[in-house]
Formats: sequence, C-alpha cells, structure tokens
Amino acid sequence: MKKIKTRIFDTAEFLSSEEDMAAYLEEALSEGNPSLVVQALGAIAKARGMAKIAKDTGLRRESLYKALSPEGNPEFNTVLKVVKALGIRLHAETLHPIA
Repeated sequence: MKKIKTRIFDTAEFLSSEEDMAAYLEEALSEGNPSLVVQALGAIAKARGMAKIAKDTGLRRESLYKALSPEGNPEFNTVLKVVKALGIRLHAETLHPIA
C-alpha cells in the first residue's frame, strides 16, 4: 500500500486577497470567540508577511507568532497594533436597536 503524504492545513495559504482577509476576520469576529479572532489575525499577518507586520508594529516577529498562535493571549494593545499594521479598520454596530 502506498503511503499518503499529508501536511498541516495553513489558512494563510488561502488568504490571497484583501477581500478574503476581511471576510475571514469578519467571520471570526461574528463568532464572538476571542481565540478565533486572534487566530484569524495570525493567519492574515502570516499571509501578509509576519516580518513586515513585526516591523510595522515595532514588535519582535517571534513575539507576534507566539501572541497570534492558537495558544496565544495577546494584550489588547498588541491586537490594535496588529490591526493597524494590517490596514484593517474595526467598527462597531448595535445588535438590537435601543428603544
């Protein structure tokens, strides 16, 4: 029997356009799970080039990989720096109209 070669799925490989990246982050945000949002930011940063994002944020590349990993728990300040370096704008809207 022939062995099948497999490799770990890497979301960053499939984020080829700005629209893909925005849609991916939007979906992660809509889930309301902070770790999904952090993972999405990590995948987008990797797709854009972690070294460039590190330079733009003023943080070390290794620190970003760790903070934006599935086990990461970055400070909100780090998240904001990454969002800014990625050129993404977050916005808020109400879920229910206020009466």
